[in-house]
Amino acid sequence: MDHYSDTNAALICLSHLRWDFVFQRPQHLMIQAALTRRVYYVELPMFGDWDDHLDIRTVGGSVQVAVPYIRTGFDAAESQARTAALLAELAEREHLRDLTLWVYTPMELPVAAQLRPALTVYDCMDELANFRFAPPELRPREQQLFRQADLVFTGGHRLWEAKRGQHPHVYPFPSSVEKAHFAQARAGLNDPADQAPLGRPRLGFYGVIDERFDTALITELARCRPDWEFVLLGPVVKLEESELPRAANIHYLGMKSYAELPAYLAHWDVALMPFARNEATEFISPTKTPEYLAAGVPVVSTEIRDVVRPYGEQDLVRIANRADDFEAACEAALAERHQPESRERQARADAYLAGLSWSQTWAEMETLMNEARGRKAAKTEAADD
Repeated sequence: MDHYSDTNAALICLSHLRWDFVFQRPQHLMIQAALTRRVYYVELPMFGDWDDHLDIRTVGGSVQVAVPYIRTGFDAAESQARTAALLAELAEREHLRDLTLWVYTPMELPVAAQLRPALTVYDCMDELANFRFAPPELRPREQQLFRQADLVFTGGHRLWEAKRGQHPHVYPFPSSVEKAHFAQARAGLNDPADQAPLGRPRLGFYGVIDERFDTALITELARCRPDWEFVLLGPVVKLEESELPRAANIHYLGMKSYAELPAYLAHWDVALMPFARNEATEFISPTKTPEYLAAGVPVVSTEIRDVVRPYGEQDLVRIANRADDFEAACEAALAERHQPESRERQARADAYLAGLSWSQTWAEMETLMNEARGRKAAKTEAADD
């Protein structure tokens, strides 16, 4: 860590997602942050019969993932206080003086109680309070975080519209993409062993399969089109077995690493975003939208606000809701595959994606963070006069 020793610049990220879960916004941004400062990605605690301690490992080049191990037998408030003590010890031991607190989950805000961050950022990537099994304390905790935060980022424009009146400095940052990674799908990668035996055409989805996934839509599509193979990659979360679509042409291949995704995409004919339209999806901005397009696969999505605008309005993604309309959109995508229109659509998609990258997103965020630091400094100076 010698290259940080002059400034002691550091960032502590409180996340509700484990680093090794689906690779998305938090991981991309923290890898960017770690290029110029020490980054500690704090996961939710593990509870058991052990003394309180932090387990720290390095991932993604230089991000340090910190997992609190907390002794069982305490209520939630006491467990969070014990985690807070561990983080305070870490900050003291590592001399984290110029500290940015980066928060994904308001529920974990109490674990930062003993820290004295120079800047607090709330990266609101989802409306977590709308998700299945969300704790009732989440909304009041978020209000507390709004009062404490110097800066709020949102994971999309629809979410920005909902949050912009709750804080004076809220900025939208929709999902970005690592284009070169997904463009590997266009380079003729080998078909993965668990996918290779499946027939064509293949219509694929990767991501978390939970209450945001339109199970009824996939069930109906699979029934109507037994000649299509549906490939579903990702963990099943919060859904009972009885809720999952089941048919001979629906294939659950499990969770895949970020590195593996291009090989699966390379052998899909259509990439799907079959999101249910409910409370949990009202504010989402799917990371997979630009990822699918960067892979060069035609995309069909249900009517999600941050997919319709800009991707649907620019005719980069086909939008449909009802099963018959969604089927027709998939048929159109399949029919276009070897036509000039397909190359023209992909060229427009590539032109749009040219302006997107996680490094660019982080650079714009850093500019706003520096402005926020300036505002705090000016306030402090005015108070001292």
